[in-house]
Amino acid sequence: MDVDDTVTPLQHYERRVELPLFWASLVFLAAYSVIALAPDGERFWRDIAVVVALVMWAVFAADYLVRLRLSGRRLRGFLRTHWLDTVVLVLPLLRPLRLLKVYTAVQSRRETPKLSLHARVISYAGTGAVLLGYAGALTVYQAEHRAPGATIRTFGDALWWACETLTTVGYGDVTPVTPLGRMIAVGMMICGLALLGAVTGSFSSWLVQVFTREDEKRPPEDGRPPGAEPS
Repeated sequence: MDVDDTVTPLQHYERRVELPLFWASLVFLAAYSVIALAPDGERFWRDIAVVVALVMWAVFAADYLVRLRLSGRRLRGFLRTHWLDTVVLVLPLLRPLRLLKVYTAVQSRRETPKLSLHARVISYAGTGAVLLGYAGALTVYQAEHRAPGATIRTFGDALWWACETLTTVGYGDVTPVTPLGRMIAVGMMICGLALLGAVTGSFSSWLVQVFTREDEKRPPEDGRPPGAEPS
């Protein structure tokens, strides 16, 4: 099989590891869920979840170092071009933001996409919103539920708050009161605006294309065939 000389070692590596790393990120999210939601009496399971989360983070750190090595750049230059990799290494719960890279890596092994452009945008935005919303709810619940004057007391409250924030509704019935909770809220607002804008723009573009095709197929009112010049 011929090897594409235009593919760099870093790109070849990313194509091979993006999908396994995505599954590793789901394992990390599951472990963090146990840490955040396990009752105080379940110390054994919480300790196991901490170990699993640390192992997964070590995997992410090793992946980051391999990417840095294969890029052939100094750390400063790598940080400029791979800032998202740096962010998700420091904050692993943000790894759903790498879904686009996961899709690109998987799609590079196929000749043609299975979904249309609009369906891909909506699928990416929807999946990213669900994972980010769940991760945000976990984090804000852990930061808020024991804080004095907190309105987010249960994980259900946190999920409701995450839905309000990501959809930019903001009823105000439950709000974070801690500095960490408010920082998470700002990040969720930014992500919500970006994802909502992507879905709305893609859906609007799809509607325009559908209506345009219908207009092209419709015969003119004067009886001329489609595309014919007026007499």
